[in-house]
Amino acid sequence: MKHISRADISVMEKVERLNLINSCTGYKSANLIATKSLDGKSNVAIFSSITHLGSHPAIIGFIMRPTTVPRDTYKNIRETGFFTVNHITVAMIADAHHTSANYDLGISEFDKTNLKEEYKNDIEIPFVKGSPVQLYCKYMNEYYIKENDTIHVIASIENLFFEEELQHEDGWLQIDKGNVVAINGLDGYCLPKLVDRFQYARKDTPTKSFFE
Repeated sequence: MKHISRADISVMEKVERLNLINSCTGYKSANLIATKSLDGKSNVAIFSSITHLGSHPAIIGFIMRPTTVPRDTYKNIRETGFFTVNHITVAMIADAHHTSANYDLGISEFDKTNLKEEYKNDIEIPFVKGSPVQLYCKYMNEYYIKENDTIHVIASIENLFFEEELQHEDGWLQIDKGNVVAINGLDGYCLPKLVDRFQYARKDTPTKSFFE
């Protein structure tokens, strides 16, 4: 196997280092976070850092890059307290990736792509139309990460929407049925497929598939 040390990484050309380090940790979630400003301007941006933090209460977290430059997503979340998380499908990947472009503050990526806003019930924050799994989240807290000047945002899941055909009888969502993609590195989009699902692991007991 090829070996690269920390010293090697430190002297790499920027783009090579970004590509290597962003891909070496494996597949990441691919989500669009949609927000709205106090003056009613919608915003949508791609994130690959959203993670499950707990199910009772239902909370998630994501990493916000340094706010040394304007960040519409962060600004809107802090002002309104709410945002939506939308899974990205194969059909969305080009437009979803385009939301990472460096538009000026106040420019809506909904206006620059084919992504469409969708509203549900009395929720004022937009969802992304066509996303098979959508979360409406409320800001709870944040933690500054001094090592790289980022922010870990913590939020509760207030409402959950998903296509019914994704759900199994025990509640589990099989998201590959919705053509949901994952991200490999910064710009690689992959289509995961379910290989197997296992029952709860117990010591000294052979692993058993749900499908046996």
